[in-house]
Amino acid sequence: MSRVLATTPLSQRQPLPRQLDPDRLPAHVAVIMDGNGRWARQRGLPRVMGHRAGVEALKRTLRLCSDWGIGALTAYAFSTENWSRPGEEVTFLMTLFERVLARELEALEREQVRIRFLGDLEELPQGLQSLIADATARTAANTGIHFNVCTNYGGRRELVRAARRLAEQAARGDLDPACLDEERFAAELHTAGEPDPDLLIRTSGEQRISNFLLWQLAYAELHITDVLWPDFDAQALLAALLDYQGRNRRFGGVETPA
Repeated sequence: MSRVLATTPLSQRQPLPRQLDPDRLPAHVAVIMDGNGRWARQRGLPRVMGHRAGVEALKRTLRLCSDWGIGALTAYAFSTENWSRPGEEVTFLMTLFERVLARELEALEREQVRIRFLGDLEELPQGLQSLIADATARTAANTGIHFNVCTNYGGRRELVRAARRLAEQAARGDLDPACLDEERFAAELHTAGEPDPDLLIRTSGEQRISNFLLWQLAYAELHITDVLWPDFDAQALLAALLDYQGRNRRFGGVETPA
């Protein structure tokens, strides 16, 4: 969520690097923003300072994705498992979410960013819920990059929620189970209406999905980088996109000889 979006003149926005093919960019990038705590520890700082620096990295990434023509960015901001962290850290994160969203909303509106929060939002503090509802409504018709923030999100919980909703529809007689297909199931997910991610970036070298977008990442290309999230910058994003453009995406098929 970026003030940079509002204050950077068009003439100063970063053009697409020449190494990238504009016709082969991912339409949707997802990021697991890992390494804030390690980044702070390496500098002898409290963990919360790593989270502050992580917000700046997210702002940079949103700016770059918007500048370079990527249609959607989905960030894993807070998982259902993160409630198990120390209480003071959770409280800090919730306050940080509120402050950043309140401060950056006007910038998002001016830049035509459409923001959505994905997850079980009713478990969040009431003040944050109100800010989320306001931001979602005020940017819903915007025509720029789609910015999805997964907050109190868990992939397994999302799948169970979708299955429960479909079971309730079937029990009411509104759904014939024989007609249930992938499209109908996907319509019950938090990401309904959004294309699946083409590329998943995970920072800090960890090689796991961590309960993130379990359905949606079925055919995503995975890019793992040792860069800690607060250090993620234009060069790190360029490396991820070059890696992506070097892949041969067959979606389970085989390459047809020329």
